[in-house]
Formats: sequence, structure tokens, C-alpha cells
Amino acid sequence: MKQPRHRLVLTALLGVALLPLASHIEARTGPAAAHAAHQAVPAVWTFQKSDITPDPAYRFGRLANGMRYILRHNETPKNEIAVRMRFDVGSLDEGESERGFAHFVEHMAFQGSTHVAQGEMVRLLERKGLAFGAHTNAFTTYETTTYHLDLPRNTPDLIDTALMLMRETAGELTISPESVSNERGVILSEKRDRNNWQYREAQDRYAFVDPKSRYLQRSPIGTEETLGGATAETLRAFWRRNYVPEKAVLVMVGDFDVAAVEAEIRARFGDWAPSPATPQPSAGPIDGADTGRNSVYLDPSLSEHITITRRSAWRDEPDTWANRRKSLATTVGYAIINRRLQRLARRLDPPFRAAQFGTNDIFHAGRDTAINVDSIDGRWRRALTAATTEVRRAMEQGFTQREIDEQVAVLNSLAETAAARAETQGSVALANAALGMLRGGAIPSDPATNMAFLKAQTAGLTPQLVLAAVKADMATLDNPLIRFTGRRAPEGGAEAIRTAWNEASTTPLPTIMEPPPAPFAYTDFGAPGRVVEDKREPNFGIRQIRFANGVRLNLKRTTLSRQSVLVHMAIDGGQMLATSDNPLAVEMTAMMGTGGLGKHTLDEMQSLTAGHIVSLGLTATGDSFNASAGTRPKDLLLQLQMMAALITDPGYRQEGENIFHQNANTMFLRLRATPGSALQSSIGGILSDNDPRFTLQPVSAYRGLTFAKLKRDITERLQHGAIEIGLVGDLDEEAAIADVGRTFGALPTREAEFRKYDDQRKRPFTTQRGDRALTHTGPADQALIYDVWPTRDDRDPAEKQVFNMLQRVLRIQLTETLRQKLGRSYSPSASSDLSRVWRDYGTFAVSASVDVGSVDMAKQAIDEAVAALAKTPPSDDLMLRARQPLLETIDNTLHTNGGWLGIVALAQSEPDQIERQVHAAERLRAVTPEAVQALARRYLSARDAVRITVLPAPPSDIPQGPSQTAQPVTTHEGVFVSRADGAGS
Repeated sequence: MKQPRHRLVLTALLGVALLPLASHIEARTGPAAAHAAHQAVPAVWTFQKSDITPDPAYRFGRLANGMRYILRHNETPKNEIAVRMRFDVGSLDEGESERGFAHFVEHMAFQGSTHVAQGEMVRLLERKGLAFGAHTNAFTTYETTTYHLDLPRNTPDLIDTALMLMRETAGELTISPESVSNERGVILSEKRDRNNWQYREAQDRYAFVDPKSRYLQRSPIGTEETLGGATAETLRAFWRRNYVPEKAVLVMVGDFDVAAVEAEIRARFGDWAPSPATPQPSAGPIDGADTGRNSVYLDPSLSEHITITRRSAWRDEPDTWANRRKSLATTVGYAIINRRLQRLARRLDPPFRAAQFGTNDIFHAGRDTAINVDSIDGRWRRALTAATTEVRRAMEQGFTQREIDEQVAVLNSLAETAAARAETQGSVALANAALGMLRGGAIPSDPATNMAFLKAQTAGLTPQLVLAAVKADMATLDNPLIRFTGRRAPEGGAEAIRTAWNEASTTPLPTIMEPPPAPFAYTDFGAPGRVVEDKREPNFGIRQIRFANGVRLNLKRTTLSRQSVLVHMAIDGGQMLATSDNPLAVEMTAMMGTGGLGKHTLDEMQSLTAGHIVSLGLTATGDSFNASAGTRPKDLLLQLQMMAALITDPGYRQEGENIFHQNANTMFLRLRATPGSALQSSIGGILSDNDPRFTLQPVSAYRGLTFAKLKRDITERLQHGAIEIGLVGDLDEEAAIADVGRTFGALPTREAEFRKYDDQRKRPFTTQRGDRALTHTGPADQALIYDVWPTRDDRDPAEKQVFNMLQRVLRIQLTETLRQKLGRSYSPSASSDLSRVWRDYGTFAVSASVDVGSVDMAKQAIDEAVAALAKTPPSDDLMLRARQPLLETIDNTLHTNGGWLGIVALAQSEPDQIERQVHAAERLRAVTPEAVQALARRYLSARDAVRITVLPAPPSDIPQGPSQTAQPVTTHEGVFVSRADGAGS
């Protein structure tokens, strides 16, 4: 559901992106993807009704016709601009016969307007360097539709183009019958692709908890009936009724002259004729009196989960200093409870895999207080009892001051960081903060003011005050709604769960006193390392250090993000340690962080580092073990100490091993649940002729993995392998060198160079070319086509740019054919992967998700596109549209610390990365149409392709469960629910 109101307030207080992650259709976490619904479109800004002043760097304006705008000058990243236009129209605004129209209109915005011909909008933007999807996109939720343009340059021409296109969307769409017919297939394809086990579970959940609500019947993707019945006339009517100035807000944040852009906005949008703004219907009703019902929902892809919930009335609590003060105490209280639940989940014999407790807004229609528990399969009773008991313990016994202090330390550190980084906040984050204020959300106030407020208020938080705040915020879980999801029904059915809840609600409570953790034990690694080499790379000024023990350090100071430092550590080894006899040697590496350190559990580390911005973890990549983290200068030493401790004294605790085994069990039960998962689980073995290193092994092999085995397999490399550290950001070079010297530089002498691994760098590509068939257990209308060719490694940087152009050209052609012309695939793709790890190995792939009935047509379209490219060089216009977004990406790479880290991390062991960055644009510009054609001829011949088709499994091969049926296997007690919209968005 929608995130908690107290968390929305923290979005403003902490200046960090805590807004919900919305998909193209709806928020992943539930139906409320944006801020709460209004019964009428607001005539004023939120802050005009509050005592909170927005950050003065924003400029707010309103045209005479009612359209509003928010502008802000910002130079992070330099020369770039984030443009967002939001309309207060979503699926809640649709009539019964219009279901899916808000999203349909969003698609039509890209399909022709008064001054932009059908099919030309995307082409126009590509010529100017904006790739469809990466820089150009749109999103429809229950409440809003938002159009996104991320301008890679701030030229007057590009700004003018962006404003022109937004004006076209606002009032000049043509919505022709031809374009509607073409786009209908694309939307139905999108609907089909999104119909997976997660979506079906969510729709059943909404039907159980809010059976009478409007939002239940207004999934943004619509129904096949209403989408099939949509006409140009009915879509235009919906667009004209809802795309009115009073419902529109234009947000622009970036490197531009605010006064000049404001004048252009007034000139472009001033003639947009006003029309009455139709109030948006409520998402409810949400029935706060609904109690005592149970539900069981089964699907082979679901692990066990229990939800215990009570609905309550929505509270109108606008963003004010008083409400922030109240919300702060509530936030701390919920955080403490969830911290306790997290601690239980990390035990050696945990009662559940995870659990959460909190209260959420459901649009502006109601609220939801819930305990959510992920149980270990078959152990739901123990999980429910433990989670319920822990929440009861908090409500009846309260909190401790030490618990409050831990959460306050976290909040204060985030607020301090937000204030320190205020001058270099990213434009996209600032634009999102402005959007978050709309529809009654959090006001983006000045970070320094927020920090002062937070510090003043947290100083007075007491256990009594925090407990009272949580009790006042939550709904009492009396006779709640209870829902079970999983693969198998619980023994005793829904009534058994109700009985377990009743027993857990009355069981005597234990009194638990958690001892404070011991002081951090990893501050001394020996005598600080001595620097034996110190030089500066000439192209980018990267400082390159070598310590006497062989550890390398690369530093690049930037001012792109104040008080921000990125850290990367690479240790020789990684997947080079995997062999045919021991293919899973490094499989558990990613779980090392969950095993904690030798002297501290992960849970203890979380308490010890409260108030610091640090992380703990390790991964295994092609030829190295890697750790990456984002921190700040004052926490850099602690971050390095934690990284050094993980490789010198890892905890390897059973708790992390248990989590790995649980995750492996769940993964295997979902291997064939969708066409994509079926492909991913088989592709490694298909392409390698079942080389064990690249082939998914039996589930028993993963269940048999242990930390003891991992320790045997990787300890030698962790102790002796070459190490290279990369640091990028707002750092003091001398202090950073000293910090690395006190940690990694103090370790015993290591190998000076990364190993060549010449014998291990051989990866086969199957000799069995031609057609392969796989099956999935998802809906019977879903199919996936995946064509893949062997290519080469990436040792030739010039040819790599030709491959980049080839994939862009082919992707554009497939999009125009399979999506725009035929309407058969929502998102066809082409990709090139030239390996830096495996010698002479690379792949080029084309994929398209289609309806089962369109498989042959799609294959023909793919074959024709590839053959045409081999026969005729791409046109100059196609080359421009393919090349320009790639050039913009190259030009903007070093506008962020993350881009810098790409060349700094291994600047000594892989210096060619620097050379490639220097000459990348030059090499890309040198690629000719004939070179692209020649590459297609050389590598993309039909005889060399492996064509994998993923089709629905026969009924006899499908596990019993709702993922293969139109109606889920569901038991709802006490109410009859009709679900006409059963497909995914």
C-alpha cells in the first residue's frame, strides 16, 4: 500500500528519496502509487496552508488558466535538466466503460499531435540525444499521469523542444483511429507481460482487504473488454475532460536560466484554454468496521506470508511543523518495533524470515495498520506467534531509551548528510521532491532548517512519549482481517490461523532485556602501511598510490556531491575460483555480510554503526571479489575498517547460511513461473553445452552449500590476493590515503598483481545452433522469443563502439516493427555483451515477449530486420537516432561520482578503461553505416543463431495453483468478492 504518512514527512525532513517506487502502471508495494486522492483539485499550493516554507530555491508559479509550474536552477549534474509534467488524472477518474483509458491516453501522447506527426515524437527526441525509456518515459497510476524527459543538454533548442512536446501533450493530441488501433496491441501486450504471480497475488489481496473500494475496480491497465472497445472518439473525450490546465503541473529542475524558462512557459502554455476540472472520485470506500474475516490464497510461486490488518478512517494531517513533530515520535516507535522484529529474523533459529509492523495511508480514503510476516514454509504458526508477541510486547511494555537513541542517531545522521549535500542534490531527486509535495504531500523545505528542527525535537523524545505516539497513530488490531498466502494451505485452514492469532493475542508476555553490544573491535590492523609509489594519471588527474604491502589505491576528488564518497574494493579471485568440479565455489559470497564479523553479529553491527553511513557486504564477479559502498568523509575510516574486517575476520555465521538456503528453495520453486524466469534458469546451460560453471545446478547442490565450504574455497584469495581500492568524491586526499594505510595498507604483504588466469578464461558457446524450446508455467497466452549469436570479447575498443551502434540500430528497428507497426510486443530489445572476463567470448541477443498466437509473426519480423540490416546499411537518419543518445551518455558519464568510479576503481590494473573513456566519443562518431552492416553480416547470420522459444507448458506439466487459471485459488470468508479484472498491469 501507500507508504506511511510519517515516512512522507521524513522525506522532507531528511531530504532523501523515500517516495514510493512506481512501475509503469502502479506502485510495486500496492495500489496507492502517488500521494492521496483529492475530492477536488487544489487551487493553491500545499505550503500556502502550512507554516512550513518550501526551500527558497524553488520558484512556484500559476498561469491565469490554472496551470501551475515549479522551477529550480541546479547544476548537479552540470548542463542537464529534469522535466516532469504531471496531470491529476489516473485510473480513478475512469468510468466503468473507460477502464484503462488514462494509461491508453498516456501511450497516445507519443503517437501524434498537431505539430508532431504520428510516430515522430520518439524519433525527434532520439535525434536530439534522448533514448526512449532511458530519457523519455511516462507513468500512469491510480491518481496521476506523469511525463518524464531527462534532457542530457541544456541548449535553448532542446529546452524549446521539451516545452513544445509537453504543450502538445497538454492540448494538441490528435488521437487518430489508426494510431489507436496500432497502440491497442502494444497495451494489450503490456497487460499480458505484467500478468505474473506477483500481480495476481496483489489483486487478490486488494479484493480481500477492500472489497467495496473503487481502486479495486480501477487497475490502471484496464480490462480487455474496455481496451478493445476504446475508440479515437472515446479516448479524445477522456483526454479533453481530464487534461485541463487546473490539473496540470510542470516541474523543471536543472542547469538553466529560471527567468528565461518561466517566460517561455508563460508564452507556450498561456493560450491553453481553461476548462472545468472534474473532481477525482474517492478510492474508497475503506471499511473500518470490517473485521473477523479470513483468507487463504495459494500459488506455487509464493512462499508463506501472513497479513494481520485493521482498516481505519483516513486522517487529514497536512504537512505542518506540529504534524512533523508528532510524526517524528511515531516514526521512531515504529522503527524500534521493526528493529526488534529484524533482530528476531537474524537469530540462529529464527521464528520467521522477516516481519514488519506499521500504519499506512490508503490514498485519502482510509488507513491500514498491519503486521506482515514472511514465514519459513510450514512454520506459519510459530512465525505468527512470534511477530504478534513482539508487537504486543512493545505496546504493553514500551521502549527503552537506548532503543530510542539508536533510531535518533540514524535520523540525525541522515538529516546532517542531507543538509551537507544540499548544494549538490541531483536534479532528478529535487524534481521528485517537488512532485511529492503535490496532492497534499511533504513540503520540500530547506535541509538546514530540517536538520535544526530534527535535532531540537529528537532531544526531547522519551519512551513514554514515543509509545503514546504509536498508540495514537495505529488502529487496534481487534478481531482483524487475516490473510495467508503460500504454496500449500495451512493445516486446519483459515480457522487454524484465526485460532493461532487468538492464542498469540493472550499468551503471557516475556520480559526481554537486550544487552548493549560490545565496542567496535576492528580499529587496529597493525602498523599503518607505507606508501612506496605516488603518481597522478595525466588524463583525469587520478591519484595512484601503492603501499609497501602491495595494496593499490586510486583517488579522484570531486565536488559533484558534497559530503559524499564512493568506495570500491576489488580482490583477486571471484568466479575464477569456480571450476567444472566445483562450479558453486563462490556462490555464497554475497551472503558474507549477513554472517557478520568474527567479533560482531550483523545485528550488533547495525547498532554499533547507528548514526553512520556505512555498509557491509561482498560479491563475486568475473575475476575479483568486490565490495562497494557510499559513505561520507567522516565515516570513511569506519567504512574501510568494516571492509577490511570482512576479508580478514568474516563471521561465517549460520544465520546467513540459513537465509541462503531459504532463498534457494524459493528461487527453485519459481524457476518456470514466467517466460523470463524459465529462460534465465536455462540459458546458461544451453549456451555453454551444460558446462557446470555456467549451468544452474540441482537444488540439492545449493541446499548443500555451507559457509564452511565457502571459507575453504576463498580464504586463500582473501588473505593473499591483490587488492585495489577506488575512492571518488568529496574527500581530503591525504586523509583518505592515511585511512587506507591504517586499514588495508596495514595488512600483511599481498600479491602485487591480479592473476592472469589464462587457463580459466575459456567459456564455450554451444555448437548446437538452431531452435531450442523451453516451457513456463505462467499464463497460457505468454511466449518469449530469444535469439542469441556468439560474437567476441571487448579487447578492441573501436569495434566495441560498432557493436554499440548495432544494438541501438536493431533495437530501434524492432521497436518500430514489433511495437509500433504490428503492435505485437511491448518492449522488444537488442543487446550486445562483449566480455572483459572470458577470452574471445561475447553475445548479441534479440528478445521479444509476445502472445502465443503471434510467435511466428514475431520471428518473421525479427528475421527480416536482421536480414535487412545485413543487406542494406542503415540510413543516415537511423544512424543519427542510434548514435546521439550514446554520445550524450558518454559526454555525461563524468557528471556523477558513479561515472567517475567506473574508471577510478581499477585505474592501475585496468588503465585501458581511462584510454577508452578519453576516446569513446571519437570512436563512436567514426562508426559508419557500412561498418554496422559489415558487423551484422559477420556475426548475425541465421545459421549461427541459437533461437530459444519459451511457450506455455502443457497442463499436465503445470503445478496445481492459481498462476495458471483465470481465477485464483482463494478462500475469502464472510464476503463475496467479484474480480472482473484479473490480468496484470
